[in-house]
Formats: sequence, C-alpha cells, structure tokens
Amino acid sequence: MKGHLLKMITELKAPVKYTLNLDDHQIKMNDQIGKNITIHHTGNIHCINCGRKTKKSFFQGYCYPCYISLPQTDPSVIHPEKNQAHLGISRDMKWAKTHDLIDHFVYLALSGGLKVGVTRHTQVPTRWIDQGARSAVKLACTPHRNLAGQVEVALKKHLNDKTNWRAMLTNKTEGEPDLAEARTKALELLPDDLKQYAEKDDTITKIQYPVETYPLKVKSVNLDKDPDFTGKLVGIRGQYLIFDEGKVMNIRKYNGYEVELTIEPK
Repeated sequence: MKGHLLKMITELKAPVKYTLNLDDHQIKMNDQIGKNITIHHTGNIHCINCGRKTKKSFFQGYCYPCYISLPQTDPSVIHPEKNQAHLGISRDMKWAKTHDLIDHFVYLALSGGLKVGVTRHTQVPTRWIDQGARSAVKLACTPHRNLAGQVEVALKKHLNDKTNWRAMLTNKTEGEPDLAEARTKALELLPDDLKQYAEKDDTITKIQYPVETYPLKVKSVNLDKDPDFTGKLVGIRGQYLIFDEGKVMNIRKYNGYEVELTIEPK
C-alpha cells in the first residue's frame, strides 16, 4: 500500500480503536498488532493543506507558506492565551468563529504524569486519546480560547502542561496522584476572577489502549534519517505505534509523508 500518512482516527472503545488513512486505504490498526510492518518513506512530503511538495514539514504536516498563514498553525494553537479572536483579530475570522469562539475545556490528564491542557469542546475525548492519557477530567469551561488559555497559564505555575511521552509509552504510573483529588486542588488554585469558569461535570474518563507489552525504554523511529523500517507492532497509544525492541513511531510527526506500507500476516 502506498499513500500519505495522517494522524490516526480514533474511537473511544475498550480499548481505543485506531484507523490509519493512507490516501485511499483505510487500515484498522488494532487488527495489525502482532504483525510485522515495513515502512518505506519515498522521500516525498506534501502539505496536508494545499498538497504542495515540500522538502521540510512544518507544524506536523504543512508547507512553509501554509504554516505562516493558516489559522490552524497560528501560535495561539500552542499558546491559547495569545488568541485574539475575541477581539476580532485572527488569521481567518470565519475559521475562528467555529474553532476559537466556542466553548473550550481546561482539563487535567494522567499521561506520563499529571498535566493540564486546553481543548475545544468538540475535541473531547479525541484530544485526550491523542495525548495517550489513561484518564482525564474536565476542570473549567470557557466561552472562547483566550480565557481557557488564561486558566491554563494560572495553573501552569503549579502543574506541568507537557506530556512526558517517554513515561507515557513505558506506562510509568509511579507517583501519579489521585485525579479527583488533583482536580479539587487545581480549582482551589484558580484566581478569583477565573473561578466562575469552573466546570461542574467532574466525571473521570478512563481510557484503555491496545497494547500487548510496554517497553522498558523507547527509541524513536526517524524516517528522515532512515527511510526504511521494519518491526513487529506490539501496541498503540496516543498517536504512537509501539514496536518490539522499544521502537516507537509518532504518526502525527509524519503527516504528509508519502510511504509504502507492507503488513505481513502473523
């Protein structure tokens, strides 16, 4: 099979169901666990927005012109507190009305440790799955992205906002706090002017992943340095394929990469 990689489509089941779209091919990745997979990068990279051929991918899949102009690659995607759509300022206000000027959740997740994050209400639980969280809970709900960013900034003084992907992929859970208790403490840390956005729904979502065995240590597959890779798929978590010998591949990193994929029967 030949086509361009895109982040896997997920469905919250027990365990999560993963589908890899490779242009016209739809591959049910859960069914491939236990099989040897060979990936060959042809050397071609195409922008996932405009299709332009590019030597280098920016922001996980874009050519440079798209990277500097599209609203979905704006700095406020990473730093929501910088979003100015509520002031009428955006790279694309039409896009902002359906992506920035809507309800956003600030959440806590256990994903290689406790972390705080922000996502649009339409991205729950997809965002949690993509980060490999084994459990997550809503903390606050705001009417636009900037306010969610303000809540996150206030909590980043006390909580991590990055996923420890190595700990996540080795399933290290030592020292992780009780999520319900962590939520209560986090709400207490909110400044008075932001407490009004506290979310009433305190349901903890637990997420299981299709993983046969977790590695003790992980090493990333790098298609830029080595375009050919073969390994036995032993699990999937977040947007990572986990292979034997501790090799892992972040599919999202290679959005737009053209590959030839061969899956051997068990």
